[in-house]
This record gives sequence, C-alpha cells and structure tokens, in this order.
Amino acid sequence: MTRQQPTIIQGGMGVAVSSWQLARTVAQHGELGVVSGTALDCVLARVLQDGDRGGHARRALAHFPDQEMVHRALSTYYLPEGRQGRPYRPNPTLTIDASRKAIELSVLGNFAEVWLAKEGHDGLIGINFLEKIQMATPSAALGAMLAGVDYVLMGAGIPREIPALLRAFAAGKPGSVTIDVAGATGTHASVVDPVAVLGEHLPQLRQPRFLAIISLHTLAAYLYRDEDIRPDGFVVEGPAAGGHSAPPRGKMTLDEHGQPVYGARDLPDLDRIAAIGLPFWLAGAYSTPESVAAALAAGAAGVQCGTVFALCQESGFDRAVLAQLLAGLGEGSLVVRNDPRASPTGFPFKIAGLAGTLSDEETYLRRPRLCDLSYLRTPFERADGKVGYRCPAEPVEAYLKKGGQLGETVGRKCLCNGLMANIGIGQHRKDGYEELPAVTLGQDLEGPRRLLAAHPEGWTAGQALDWLLSGVRQPSPAR
Repeated sequence: MTRQQPTIIQGGMGVAVSSWQLARTVAQHGELGVVSGTALDCVLARVLQDGDRGGHARRALAHFPDQEMVHRALSTYYLPEGRQGRPYRPNPTLTIDASRKAIELSVLGNFAEVWLAKEGHDGLIGINFLEKIQMATPSAALGAMLAGVDYVLMGAGIPREIPALLRAFAAGKPGSVTIDVAGATGTHASVVDPVAVLGEHLPQLRQPRFLAIISLHTLAAYLYRDEDIRPDGFVVEGPAAGGHSAPPRGKMTLDEHGQPVYGARDLPDLDRIAAIGLPFWLAGAYSTPESVAAALAAGAAGVQCGTVFALCQESGFDRAVLAQLLAGLGEGSLVVRNDPRASPTGFPFKIAGLAGTLSDEETYLRRPRLCDLSYLRTPFERADGKVGYRCPAEPVEAYLKKGGQLGETVGRKCLCNGLMANIGIGQHRKDGYEELPAVTLGQDLEGPRRLLAAHPEGWTAGQALDWLLSGVRQPSPAR
C-alpha cells in the first residue's frame, strides 16, 4: 500500500533537472518524487530530434491513449539518426488561444515525463508548475493527469485556480486558467477541453492532490478560507530556496552583493500555518538530518529539498555542468546569488556562479538578445484590444515597440534557453552561436557539502534520502 503523505518531497527544479529518472528513484524509496513541469513540450521535441537515446520517450508514448496524436508528433520531430549538427526545429509556442499542435505537444511531453517517472513501481509522483507560466498550465496538467500523476505543486505566484482546473479535468470537463494580461480591459483565459483534445480516447481521469508553494502564512490563510481554491496542503518556502523566490515585502532593498534583503516580515508564522490544519512541508535550507527533525518538531509533515537532489547522480543536469558544480562545491568556490534582475518574471532568481555560463557578466553581454522559446513572455493588450506578447529579455528595440519600459530590460537573462542548455539540449544556431547554461540552485549548500564529504565521487538520490531521514526514522527500502 502506497504511503500517501511523504516526509521528503524532492523539489521540482529547472527544466527537467528534476528528471523522470530522479523522481522515479525518490518514489521507489517511498518519498514524493517530483518532475519539473516547465517546458516539457520543448524537452520532448528536442529529445526526439536527438534520436531518443534509449527509446524512453517512445516507450512512454506507446502507452498514450491516442496513438494518432503520437504519430503526428513523431512524424514531425523524431529523427532516428539525430540532428546531425543541425539546429533544433522550433516547437509551436503556447499562447492564450494555443494552436492544436501546441496543445498536443504539451500534453504529450507532460504525459511522457510523468509516465516514465511512474513506470515499474507504486510510489508517489508529483509535477511542479510555475504560476508565472500560466498559458502552459492547462495542457500540461491534462498531460500529467493522463499519466496518473499523484500530486501537483505550484509556486511563483498565487495558485488559486489550480484546484478547480484539476476538478474539471477529473470530471472530463473543460479546464481554464485566467491569464494576467498587462493593460487588460477585460478577462482573458486559457481553456483546454479534454474531450476536444482526445475525443473517444479520453479515459476517466483521477484528480491528483494539490500542494500550494507559499512563503507567508497570510497566503495560506487566504487559500484555505474558500473550498473552491483550497489546496490539500502547503510547501512553505523560505528565501534561500532555489529558482524563483518571492520578493521581499515592502520596498526592495539590496545588500552589498546586489541581493534582496529579507527581514522578519518575510518569514512565515509556522504556528499559524499549523493551526490551519492542512499538512505542510518546509523548504529552503531544510536539507540536513537535523533540519528534517526540526521541521517535524515544528508540526510539519516533512520537508521539500532541491539542491541535494539537483546535484545527485540521477539529476537531469548535463554531466559537464554537474561536474563543474561538484568541483566548485568541493573547492568551496561555488556561490549562489539571488539576482533581482535575471528573471523576465520580475521575481528574484537564484543563479549559481559558474564560468562559461550566463552568470558571468561578460558571457551574458556577448549573448545575442532574442526570445524564441517564449515561456516567460508577458501578454499585453494592444490599443486595438488584441493580445500581444513581450519579454524583457528580448531585443530591447522590439520590447520598447511593444510598450515595454527600458528599465525593465536591464540585466534580464534568457532563462528559457539557458535552462535548456543546463540539461544538454541547448540550441545550436545557424550563425554558430551555442546557447549557454543558466544554472539555478538553492543558497543553502550545507547539506550538499556534507554529502560530498561522505561521497567524494558523488551521491545517489537513495543515499541522499537515507542521510536526510537518518535522524527521524529508518528510511523506506527501495521498491
């Protein structure tokens, strides 16, 4: 019988850094393995163009209920011999009113990642979405549910519409997410109808549990008070957590390293969160046996850990990137900066300082500004009432023509392309430019340092779990 409430949640990181291989291993050890739900349409398209080494994507897609949809994707993207040095073929962009091709690829990409993570065991698998990537959420959630995902997690915003979206899909009805459109004079929504997408091939879907990733008790109380938006639990994330983090409350103040300064107002009241009565997990600097024990003592169901898993052997990081990270960790030179400008979303974003990546200012400035993957674009309403799309990391002149402000472009990095390069599928452009990584980790490196000291050649996800749980209980055996 599968345990329904884990002690350890393995974080959903980057683009496929929390890979299906990693999530599967964590689930096999009795905890919650989580795949990243960001840009899995592009990941699938590029994996297929690289020849689908090992045949994993095609093995998953062979179990998709609509094989005609699978055939359309394979005929478009699958190259048995790989790209032979050619650039990746672009995949269709997800917009508010996305094309059929874009929706299908998103559904297939999320299905394949979750299906592979769940293959061969009865453990728990979750998928992590970003509220800031709203236009991709309905099709991604549908694909994950078709594969039987157990949990959906979402942060980087206020995820009030996700419970209703999951209920609608479980009932076989259209699901929608309201889209934040700059300057909007009306309401805009991205709607996906599972019957229209799959027709007679639509199976009965099971509603997954939903965990809202929050930073303050006030948001927990807001989401709890209305059953229509109420999650099944919370992940309470502190400022040290990797990826995007909530900005400090009040006026932004930077320290001597140019990082946002957080104070007492930015810390959650755990007693008030516990009083709500829903299970919660603590994240951000909770990656040691002592912090796991402390979280449980504070009333939490457990912890969510990212960096200790991002740096393990099953991580989706490109092997050269992982080796560089571990070398810096061992030497004591690895530093993770909370950059208030890097992300086009406007949220602070953790960037690991690595030579030859976009964390280096000269390397960043040499990169041609462009926006072709477009997951972090902002929709805006034009004067004629139609919706356009802009990104502060795109060419400055193009951004200004779309009504953007010059100050919004300063320091913005193309995270979409950088995160693809992290996992070895960065674009190689016709002009010879090769996209470079933009690595994100949490700022608390104590757990990874101690694991590296115990495992100088690197550690597995199972070894990380055994260590994390060593102070609270005997870890579950691998399934």
